[in-house]
Amino acid sequence: MMHSPVETILMPFEFATASRILFGAGVSDKAADLILEHGQHPMLVAGKTPARIDFLTRQFAARGVDTVYLGISSEPTVDDIIGAVARAQDAACDVIIGVGGGSAMDAAKAIAALLTNEGDPMDYLEVVGLGRPLQKRPVPCIAIPTTAGSGAEVTRNAVLTAPKDRVKVSLRHAWMLPLAAIVDPLLTHALPPEVTASTGLDAFTQLIEAFVSKQANPLTDALCRDGIQRASGALRTVYTDGTCAPAREDMALASLFGGLALANAKLGAVHGFAGVLGGLFPAPHGAVCARLLPLVLEANVHALQDREPQSPLLARHTKVARLITGESNAKAEDGIAWVTALCKDLRIPSLSSYGLESHHFEDVAEKSLRSSSMRGNPIELTNGELIHILEQACND
Repeated sequence: MMHSPVETILMPFEFATASRILFGAGVSDKAADLILEHGQHPMLVAGKTPARIDFLTRQFAARGVDTVYLGISSEPTVDDIIGAVARAQDAACDVIIGVGGGSAMDAAKAIAALLTNEGDPMDYLEVVGLGRPLQKRPVPCIAIPTTAGSGAEVTRNAVLTAPKDRVKVSLRHAWMLPLAAIVDPLLTHALPPEVTASTGLDAFTQLIEAFVSKQANPLTDALCRDGIQRASGALRTVYTDGTCAPAREDMALASLFGGLALANAKLGAVHGFAGVLGGLFPAPHGAVCARLLPLVLEANVHALQDREPQSPLLARHTKVARLITGESNAKAEDGIAWVTALCKDLRIPSLSSYGLESHHFEDVAEKSLRSSSMRGNPIELTNGELIHILEQACND
Protein backbone atom coordinates (compact mmCIF):
# COMPACT_ATOMS: atom_id res chain seq x y z
CA MET A 1 0.00 0.00 0.00
CA MET A 2 1.40 3.39 -0.96
CA HIS A 3 1.33 6.29 1.49
CA SER A 4 0.78 9.88 0.42
CA PRO A 5 3.57 12.31 1.28
CA VAL A 6 3.26 14.65 4.24
CA GLU A 7 1.65 17.83 2.93
CA THR A 8 3.60 20.33 5.02
CA ILE A 9 7.10 21.48 4.10
CA LEU A 10 9.50 20.82 6.96
CA MET A 11 11.84 23.52 8.16
CA PRO A 12 15.54 22.57 8.03
CA PHE A 13 16.81 21.24 11.35
CA GLU A 14 19.97 19.99 13.01
CA PHE A 15 20.40 17.14 15.49
CA ALA A 16 23.52 16.82 17.62
CA THR A 17 24.37 14.66 20.60
CA ALA A 18 27.16 12.86 22.44
CA SER A 19 29.58 10.98 20.20
CA ARG A 20 28.66 7.72 21.90
CA ILE A 21 25.73 6.60 24.07
CA LEU A 22 25.80 3.38 26.07
CA PHE A 23 22.49 2.38 27.64
CA GLY A 24 21.45 -0.60 29.69
CA ALA A 25 21.64 -2.41 33.01
CA GLY A 26 25.29 -3.02 33.86
CA VAL A 27 26.90 -0.85 31.16
CA SER A 28 28.66 1.13 33.89
CA ASP A 29 30.73 -1.95 34.83
CA LYS A 30 33.25 -1.15 32.08
CA ALA A 31 33.15 2.63 32.42
CA ALA A 32 36.81 2.93 33.45
CA ASP A 33 38.02 1.17 30.31
CA LEU A 34 36.07 3.58 28.12
CA ILE A 35 37.30 6.60 30.09
CA LEU A 36 40.93 5.51 29.87
CA GLU A 37 40.64 5.53 26.08
CA HIS A 38 40.50 9.33 26.38
CA GLY A 39 42.93 10.15 29.18
CA GLN A 40 45.10 8.71 31.96
CA HIS A 41 44.57 11.33 34.68
CA PRO A 42 40.84 11.50 35.45
CA MET A 43 38.97 14.00 37.58
CA LEU A 44 35.77 12.54 39.01
CA VAL A 45 33.11 15.20 39.55
CA ALA A 46 30.34 13.75 41.69
CA GLY A 47 27.35 14.75 43.80
CA LYS A 48 27.03 15.03 47.55
CA THR A 49 26.90 11.25 48.13
CA PRO A 50 30.41 9.90 47.38
CA ALA A 51 29.29 6.31 47.97
CA ARG A 52 27.34 6.47 44.71
CA ILE A 53 30.60 6.54 42.74
CA ASP A 54 32.17 3.55 44.52
CA PHE A 55 31.44 1.46 41.43
CA LEU A 56 33.80 3.68 39.45
CA THR A 57 36.55 4.31 42.00
CA ARG A 58 36.88 0.54 42.46
CA GLN A 59 37.36 0.12 38.72
CA PHE A 60 40.16 2.70 38.63
CA ALA A 61 41.80 1.24 41.73
CA ALA A 62 41.82 -2.20 40.12
CA ARG A 63 43.67 -0.71 37.15
CA GLY A 64 46.15 1.18 39.30
CA VAL A 65 44.86 4.58 38.18
CA ASP A 66 44.85 7.54 40.60
CA THR A 67 41.91 9.92 40.35
CA VAL A 68 41.15 13.44 41.55
CA TYR A 69 37.80 13.65 43.32
CA LEU A 70 35.65 16.79 43.31
CA GLY A 71 32.40 16.83 45.27
CA ILE A 72 29.55 19.09 44.13
CA SER A 73 27.14 19.47 47.04
CA SER A 74 24.69 21.74 45.20
CA GLU A 75 24.18 23.37 41.83
CA PRO A 76 27.62 24.66 40.78
CA THR A 77 28.46 28.35 40.98
CA VAL A 78 30.84 30.26 38.75
CA ASP A 79 33.34 30.40 41.63
CA ASP A 80 33.05 26.63 42.16
CA ILE A 81 34.09 26.09 38.55
CA ILE A 82 36.99 28.55 38.75
CA GLY A 83 38.38 26.66 41.75
CA ALA A 84 37.80 23.27 40.13
CA VAL A 85 39.59 24.31 36.93
CA ALA A 86 42.63 25.42 38.95
CA ARG A 87 42.66 22.11 40.78
CA ALA A 88 42.39 20.12 37.55
CA GLN A 89 45.25 22.13 36.06
CA ASP A 90 47.47 21.50 39.09
CA ALA A 91 46.78 17.75 38.85
CA ALA A 92 47.28 17.68 35.05
CA CYS A 93 43.84 16.08 34.60
CA ASP A 94 43.23 15.14 30.98
CA VAL A 95 39.72 13.65 31.15
CA ILE A 96 36.76 14.87 33.23
CA ILE A 97 33.96 12.55 34.34
CA GLY A 98 30.63 13.82 35.66
CA VAL A 99 28.94 11.17 37.81
CA GLY A 100 25.62 12.02 39.43
CA GLY A 101 22.72 14.32 38.68
CA GLY A 102 22.60 17.35 36.44
CA SER A 103 24.75 19.47 38.76
CA ALA A 104 27.69 17.06 38.68
CA MET A 105 27.48 16.55 34.92
CA ASP A 106 27.11 20.28 34.24
CA ALA A 107 30.10 21.02 36.46
CA ALA A 108 32.16 18.42 34.60
CA LYS A 109 31.25 19.90 31.22
CA ALA A 110 32.11 23.41 32.40
CA ILE A 111 35.46 22.32 33.86
CA ALA A 112 36.37 20.47 30.67
CA ALA A 113 35.53 23.55 28.58
CA LEU A 114 37.38 26.08 30.73
CA LEU A 115 40.49 23.95 31.06
CA THR A 116 41.30 24.75 27.44
CA ASN A 117 39.67 28.17 27.13
CA GLU A 118 41.45 30.82 29.15
CA GLY A 119 39.96 33.91 30.71
CA ASP A 120 37.08 34.65 33.03
CA PRO A 121 34.07 32.29 32.80
CA MET A 122 31.96 35.44 32.44
CA ASP A 123 33.50 35.84 29.00
CA TYR A 124 31.51 32.81 27.87
CA LEU A 125 28.31 32.85 29.97
CA GLU A 126 24.92 33.73 28.49
CA VAL A 127 22.71 36.56 29.81
CA VAL A 128 25.03 37.86 32.58
CA GLY A 129 28.30 37.48 30.65
CA LEU A 130 29.65 38.28 27.21
CA GLY A 131 28.38 35.04 25.63
CA ARG A 132 31.51 34.54 23.57
CA PRO A 133 31.94 31.16 21.82
CA LEU A 134 34.64 28.76 22.97
CA GLN A 135 37.87 29.07 21.01
CA LYS A 136 39.33 25.62 21.74
CA ARG A 137 37.79 22.20 22.12
CA PRO A 138 37.33 21.07 25.75
CA VAL A 139 39.32 18.22 27.22
CA PRO A 140 37.44 14.90 26.91
CA CYS A 141 34.33 14.71 29.09
CA ILE A 142 32.36 11.57 29.98
CA ALA A 143 28.90 11.77 31.62
CA ILE A 144 27.41 9.05 33.83
CA PRO A 145 23.99 9.93 35.31
CA THR A 146 22.91 8.38 38.61
CA THR A 147 19.50 10.08 38.52
CA ALA A 148 16.81 10.02 35.84
CA GLY A 149 16.02 13.66 35.28
CA SER A 150 18.20 16.31 33.70
CA GLY A 151 19.42 14.50 30.58
CA ALA A 152 22.62 16.55 30.97
CA GLU A 153 24.65 13.61 29.69
CA VAL A 154 23.57 14.53 26.15
CA THR A 155 23.24 18.32 26.25
CA ARG A 156 25.63 20.98 24.99
CA ASN A 157 25.42 23.37 27.93
CA ALA A 158 26.32 23.62 31.60
CA VAL A 159 23.95 25.44 33.96
CA LEU A 160 25.84 27.54 36.53
CA THR A 161 24.64 29.80 39.31
CA ALA A 162 25.89 33.37 39.19
CA PRO A 163 25.35 34.46 42.84
CA LYS A 164 26.13 38.13 42.23
CA ASP A 165 23.35 38.29 39.65
CA ARG A 166 21.14 35.83 41.56
CA VAL A 167 20.32 33.81 38.47
CA LYS A 168 21.22 30.50 36.82
CA VAL A 169 22.70 30.82 33.35
CA SER A 170 24.35 28.58 30.77
CA LEU A 171 27.80 28.08 29.39
CA ARG A 172 26.88 26.72 25.97
CA HIS A 173 28.67 25.42 22.89
CA ALA A 174 28.31 22.43 20.55
CA TRP A 175 31.78 21.28 21.62
CA MET A 176 30.48 20.76 25.15
CA LEU A 177 28.54 17.64 24.22
CA PRO A 178 30.16 14.78 26.17
CA LEU A 179 32.26 12.34 24.19
CA ALA A 180 30.31 9.52 25.78
CA ALA A 181 27.18 9.12 27.88
CA ILE A 182 26.99 5.96 29.99
CA VAL A 183 23.38 5.47 31.12
CA ASP A 184 22.91 2.54 33.51
CA PRO A 185 19.41 2.36 35.05
CA LEU A 186 20.79 0.27 37.94
CA LEU A 187 22.58 3.37 39.24
CA THR A 188 19.21 5.02 39.94
CA HIS A 189 17.70 2.26 42.11
CA ALA A 190 18.97 3.71 45.40
CA LEU A 191 17.45 7.17 44.90
CA PRO A 192 15.07 8.22 47.69
CA PRO A 193 11.44 8.97 46.76
CA GLU A 194 11.72 12.77 46.95
CA VAL A 195 14.74 12.82 44.61
CA THR A 196 13.06 10.31 42.32
CA ALA A 197 10.02 12.62 42.15
CA SER A 198 11.84 15.89 41.50
CA THR A 199 14.30 14.50 38.96
CA GLY A 200 11.66 12.38 37.22
CA LEU A 201 9.31 15.32 36.89
CA ASP A 202 12.16 17.39 35.46
CA ALA A 203 12.57 14.76 32.73
CA PHE A 204 8.81 14.70 32.17
CA THR A 205 8.72 18.50 31.87
CA GLN A 206 11.58 18.54 29.38
CA LEU A 207 9.86 16.00 27.16
CA ILE A 208 6.59 17.93 27.14
CA GLU A 209 8.20 21.35 26.64
CA ALA A 210 10.38 20.09 23.80
CA PHE A 211 7.33 18.49 22.13
CA VAL A 212 5.28 21.72 22.17
CA SER A 213 8.31 23.94 21.43
CA LYS A 214 8.43 26.26 18.44
CA GLN A 215 11.62 24.47 17.38
CA ALA A 216 10.44 20.85 17.58
CA ASN A 217 11.40 18.64 14.65
CA PRO A 218 10.56 15.10 13.51
CA LEU A 219 13.51 13.54 15.36
CA THR A 220 12.77 15.25 18.66
CA ASP A 221 9.06 14.51 18.22
CA ALA A 222 9.74 10.77 18.01
CA LEU A 223 11.88 10.88 21.15
CA CYS A 224 9.33 12.97 23.05
CA ARG A 225 6.34 10.82 22.16
CA ASP A 226 8.05 7.68 23.41
CA GLY A 227 9.55 9.41 26.44
CA ILE A 228 6.27 11.03 27.51
CA GLN A 229 4.50 7.66 27.43
CA ARG A 230 7.28 5.94 29.37
CA ALA A 231 7.47 8.64 32.02
CA SER A 232 3.72 8.96 32.49
CA GLY A 233 3.50 5.19 33.00
CA ALA A 234 6.49 4.89 35.34
CA LEU A 235 6.59 7.98 37.59
CA ARG A 236 4.15 6.83 40.24
CA THR A 237 5.72 3.36 40.29
CA VAL A 238 9.32 4.50 40.82
CA TYR A 239 8.13 6.91 43.52
CA THR A 240 6.49 4.14 45.54
CA ASP A 241 8.83 1.26 44.58
CA GLY A 242 12.32 2.41 43.68
CA THR A 243 13.52 -1.14 43.02
CA CYS A 244 11.09 -1.78 40.15
CA ALA A 245 13.62 -2.42 37.38
CA PRO A 246 11.30 -1.96 34.35
CA ALA A 247 10.01 1.38 35.68
CA ARG A 248 13.53 2.59 36.52
CA GLU A 249 14.61 1.64 33.00
CA ASP A 250 11.68 3.55 31.50
CA MET A 251 12.62 6.64 33.51
CA ALA A 252 16.30 6.39 32.54
CA LEU A 253 15.24 6.26 28.89
CA ALA A 254 12.77 9.11 29.36
CA SER A 255 15.52 11.24 30.91
CA LEU A 256 17.92 10.41 28.09
CA PHE A 257 15.27 11.20 25.47
CA GLY A 258 14.44 14.45 27.23
CA GLY A 259 18.08 15.52 27.11
CA LEU A 260 18.35 14.64 23.44
CA ALA A 261 15.15 16.55 22.68
CA LEU A 262 15.87 19.72 24.65
CA ALA A 263 19.36 20.00 23.20
CA ASN A 264 17.84 20.15 19.73
CA ALA A 265 14.36 21.66 20.16
CA LYS A 266 14.64 24.07 23.11
CA LEU A 267 12.26 24.21 26.07
CA GLY A 268 9.70 26.77 27.25
CA ALA A 269 8.34 28.96 30.02
CA VAL A 270 8.69 26.35 32.77
CA HIS A 271 12.45 26.32 32.34
CA GLY A 272 12.47 30.04 31.65
CA PHE A 273 11.07 30.53 35.14
CA ALA A 274 13.14 27.75 36.73
CA GLY A 275 16.49 29.29 35.84
CA VAL A 276 15.54 32.55 37.52
CA LEU A 277 13.89 30.95 40.57
CA GLY A 278 16.84 28.60 41.07
CA GLY A 279 19.16 31.58 41.28
CA LEU A 280 16.97 33.37 43.83
CA PHE A 281 15.88 30.55 46.14
CA PRO A 282 17.30 27.22 47.43
CA ALA A 283 14.71 25.21 45.52
CA PRO A 284 15.33 21.86 43.76
CA HIS A 285 15.16 22.42 40.02
CA GLY A 286 12.89 19.45 39.38
CA ALA A 287 10.43 20.46 42.11
CA VAL A 288 10.20 23.98 40.65
CA CYS A 289 9.56 22.56 37.18
CA ALA A 290 6.92 20.18 38.52
CA ARG A 291 5.03 22.91 40.35
CA LEU A 292 5.04 25.13 37.28
CA LEU A 293 4.34 22.52 34.58
CA PRO A 294 0.51 22.24 34.80
CA LEU A 295 0.19 26.00 35.31
CA VAL A 296 2.30 26.84 32.26
CA LEU A 297 0.46 24.25 30.18
CA GLU A 298 -2.85 25.85 31.18
CA ALA A 299 -1.59 29.36 30.42
CA ASN A 300 -0.22 28.27 27.04
CA VAL A 301 -3.44 26.53 26.05
CA HIS A 302 -5.59 29.52 26.99
CA ALA A 303 -3.25 31.98 25.23
CA LEU A 304 -3.18 29.87 22.07
CA GLN A 305 -6.97 29.50 22.10
CA ASP A 306 -7.38 33.27 22.49
CA ARG A 307 -4.65 34.59 20.19
CA GLU A 308 -3.56 31.79 17.83
CA PRO A 309 -6.41 29.25 17.66
CA GLN A 310 -5.14 27.85 14.34
CA SER A 311 -1.64 27.20 15.67
CA PRO A 312 -0.51 23.57 15.25
CA LEU A 313 1.13 23.93 18.66
CA LEU A 314 -2.34 24.06 20.23
CA ALA A 315 -3.08 20.66 18.72
CA ARG A 316 0.18 19.39 20.21
CA HIS A 317 -1.15 20.07 23.70
CA THR A 318 -4.07 17.81 22.87
CA LYS A 319 -1.64 15.16 21.67
CA VAL A 320 0.26 15.41 24.97
CA ALA A 321 -3.00 14.83 26.83
CA ARG A 322 -3.69 11.69 24.81
CA LEU A 323 -0.15 10.37 25.31
CA ILE A 324 -0.21 10.74 29.08
CA THR A 325 -3.81 9.67 29.74
CA GLY A 326 -3.94 6.89 27.19
CA GLU A 327 -7.36 8.18 26.11
CA SER A 328 -7.79 8.72 22.36
CA ASN A 329 -10.43 11.43 22.85
CA ALA A 330 -8.68 13.34 25.65
CA LYS A 331 -8.55 17.13 25.41
CA ALA A 332 -5.71 19.44 26.40
CA GLU A 333 -7.56 20.27 29.64
CA ASP A 334 -7.64 16.56 30.54
CA GLY A 335 -3.87 16.40 30.25
CA ILE A 336 -3.47 19.43 32.49
CA ALA A 337 -5.71 17.82 35.11
CA TRP A 338 -3.71 14.58 34.89
CA VAL A 339 -0.38 16.39 35.41
CA THR A 340 -1.85 18.36 38.33
CA ALA A 341 -2.94 15.12 40.01
CA LEU A 342 0.46 13.52 39.38
CA CYS A 343 2.31 16.40 41.05
CA LYS A 344 -0.06 16.16 44.02
CA ASP A 345 0.53 12.40 44.32
CA LEU A 346 4.30 12.98 44.25
CA ARG A 347 3.95 15.65 46.98
CA ILE A 348 5.36 18.59 45.08
CA PRO A 349 5.27 21.63 47.40
CA SER A 350 4.12 25.18 46.75
CA LEU A 351 6.84 27.57 45.63
CA SER A 352 6.03 29.72 48.65
CA SER A 353 7.68 27.01 50.74
CA TYR A 354 11.01 28.02 49.19
CA GLY A 355 10.53 31.73 49.90
CA LEU A 356 8.76 33.03 46.78
CA GLU A 357 6.36 35.83 47.70
CA SER A 358 4.19 38.30 45.82
CA HIS A 359 6.74 41.12 45.98
CA HIS A 360 9.12 38.92 43.92
CA PHE A 361 6.70 38.35 41.04
CA GLU A 362 7.49 41.39 38.88
CA ASP A 363 11.25 40.84 39.08
CA VAL A 364 10.96 37.10 38.38
CA ALA A 365 8.67 37.68 35.39
CA GLU A 366 10.97 40.33 33.94
CA LYS A 367 14.10 38.19 34.30
CA SER A 368 12.34 35.08 32.98
CA LEU A 369 11.42 36.86 29.75
CA ARG A 370 15.15 37.23 29.01
CA SER A 371 15.80 33.51 29.42
CA SER A 372 16.85 31.53 26.35
CA SER A 373 14.33 28.81 27.29
CA MET A 374 11.45 31.28 27.06
CA ARG A 375 12.13 31.69 23.35
CA GLY A 376 11.03 28.10 22.73
CA ASN A 377 7.64 28.53 24.40
CA PRO A 378 4.76 27.83 21.95
CA ILE A 379 3.41 31.37 22.37
CA GLU A 380 4.75 34.57 23.88
CA LEU A 381 3.10 35.00 27.25
CA THR A 382 2.27 38.46 28.58
CA ASN A 383 3.68 39.86 31.79
CA GLY A 384 0.24 39.49 33.35
CA GLU A 385 0.06 35.82 32.36
CA LEU A 386 3.51 35.16 33.81
CA ILE A 387 2.61 36.80 37.10
CA HIS A 388 -0.65 34.82 37.28
CA ILE A 389 1.36 31.59 36.91
CA LEU A 390 3.59 32.63 39.82
CA GLU A 391 0.54 33.51 41.95
CA GLN A 392 -0.94 30.06 41.38
CA ALA A 393 2.42 28.37 42.03
CA CYS A 394 2.49 29.90 45.51
CA ASN A 395 -0.94 28.56 46.44
CA ASP A 396 -1.11 25.37 48.48
